[in-house]
Amino acid sequence: MTPILMRLGLPFAGAWALATVIEILAIALPVMLGVAMVIYVDRKIWASMALRRGPNVVGPFGILQSFADALKVFLQETIIPAAANKTLFLIAPIITFTVALLAWAVMPFAQGATLANINVGLLYILAISSLGVYGVVIAGWSSNSKYPFFSAMRASAQMISYEVSIGFILICVVLWAGSFNLGAIVEAQRGFGFGVINGFVCGPLLFPVWVMFLISSLAETQRAPFDLTEAESELVAGYQTEYSSMAFAMFWLGEYANVLLMCALNATLFWGGYLPPFNWAPLYLVPGVVWLIIKILGFFFLFSWIKATVPRYRYDQLMRLGWKIFLPLSLLFVVLISGYLMLIGHFA
Repeated sequence: MTPILMRLGLPFAGAWALATVIEILAIALPVMLGVAMVIYVDRKIWASMALRRGPNVVGPFGILQSFADALKVFLQETIIPAAANKTLFLIAPIITFTVALLAWAVMPFAQGATLANINVGLLYILAISSLGVYGVVIAGWSSNSKYPFFSAMRASAQMISYEVSIGFILICVVLWAGSFNLGAIVEAQRGFGFGVINGFVCGPLLFPVWVMFLISSLAETQRAPFDLTEAESELVAGYQTEYSSMAFAMFWLGEYANVLLMCALNATLFWGGYLPPFNWAPLYLVPGVVWLIIKILGFFFLFSWIKATVPRYRYDQLMRLGWKIFLPLSLLFVVLISGYLMLIGHFA
């Protein structure tokens, strides 16, 4: 992009800055549009599994329902509780929404198509995702209300607990791929299964690791059955109880952007990312971004299916799963995978 703009007469600094802005918008705008559409898809899937119609009035088949909801919250008044810390109260949803978008900067959409192709992309994802808890904690504390504060404490404990397991799971992927670069991790999955299947998931040692990562993804994004931060019977609506208008909408959009990010990470780390499912030449004629979108939508359907069918965990069950099951298991697989790779001379 920068050389093209320089040929139009722009100096290098201006061309680089303009190219960067264009690339950022080329990722951020489709992600935000995708968030609006997956909210509609989410509601349709829940309705179908409950034998209901779901959104079907606004636009053909109800596809404009998300935009009507956005217009509604945009026109509402932003109400700030009198006892709230106003500055932090307004900053919290901005943090949540911004952090949800920042992580997409290192996501490889096709071979060589990454906004920031850094060598420590996986560490960047882990660091950015851990920042999301600050928006939730600040929202609960600054509301100066009992139920949001309880929800914020639950959310911080839940996210920290499962980030520990996710960290060890990512170590397993890095050991096998030999790189923290997400593009290199995807390329390491080319023909991984008997030279035919693209994806770490077909490995007997990595399949259980993916299952743990999938469940941890649900817990990290507070999706059912781990939506303890929004347990209606206990916490009214969770950390966003006191929020209204666009402040509430930013939490809503940030939550779904995080869900899409976790779907993309499941696809990228274990299911071949932008690679086709099989290492067969005709399949490579389909652009890599199309394969990635198909895989993201497949995982999103799985997330919605789980939310519509699995009952909510109790909080003690959630903590026990994270600390007493996933943490020891993820540590065990780090030992098993590193031992196996040393045995076959992978590090030589």
